[in-house]
Amino acid sequence: MAHTTPRTWLITGCSTGFGKILAQAALDRGDNVVATARRPETLADLKPAADGKLQVARLDVTRPGEAAAAAELAEQLFGRLDILVNNAGYGFVGAIEEGEPEEYRPMFETNVFGLIETTRAALPALRRSRGGRIVNLSSIAGIAGRAGFGYYNASKFAVEGLSEALAQEVAPFGVKVIIVEPGPFRTEFLGRSINAARNEMPAYAETSGVTRRYAAENDGLQGGDPHKAIAVILKAIDSDAPPLHLVLGDEAYPRVRAKLKAFEADLDAWEPLGGAATRFD
Repeated sequence: MAHTTPRTWLITGCSTGFGKILAQAALDRGDNVVATARRPETLADLKPAADGKLQVARLDVTRPGEAAAAAELAEQLFGRLDILVNNAGYGFVGAIEEGEPEEYRPMFETNVFGLIETTRAALPALRRSRGGRIVNLSSIAGIAGRAGFGYYNASKFAVEGLSEALAQEVAPFGVKVIIVEPGPFRTEFLGRSINAARNEMPAYAETSGVTRRYAAENDGLQGGDPHKAIAVILKAIDSDAPPLHLVLGDEAYPRVRAKLKAFEADLDAWEPLGGAATRFD
């Protein structure tokens, strides 16, 4: 996918991790970037390759109107919007019984409803771009459930379903959707970007408790190199035929294949009964 003119990006959640690395990578390529965060001062170290290529803006995806203002800003400053990256989000660990509504509902406001509203705000400009990209940061947690990550799984499963439907809706406009599904990467996710249920029940020590301990003990020890992940994401964005599902990391692929294998085993075992349930004798 050759580009003779700079593209314009709108990226949410640029204060840390994939969002910040991707914003810098886009700037290094000479593209225009509207980099957003709830606290714009956290983006002071982003450096554009040329003057006028970077606009830092406040965007809390849970606050009505801020996403629309950011999308409008991108078009006002750079004349178009080509790439939306929905990166803002965070995690929550704890058994389903342990979580309280005031703990897990705000995560859904960010991970799901914030992504929806940002996408809705950007779609008119992306349709006009005729060839834009929507990159939704999901997770391996959006494909395979894990004890202790149930609420986080639910939020990312929602991103997957929404993105698959969206891909069909925007295809006639030349807009492609890419769902990024990383395994563990060495970002701040397990430290700054994950909350834990206050209630920790001994009954779940050997199920969700294992995941709690993993999250508490492995911050900064994840095996994945986030810069290499960003390089793959850029290749996908540049492709004329990008994947709808972009799995990242050598720990993620076995989990996806195990999920597919288990799913297929259930289909094979129960199709004679389940398939026949729709037929009248």
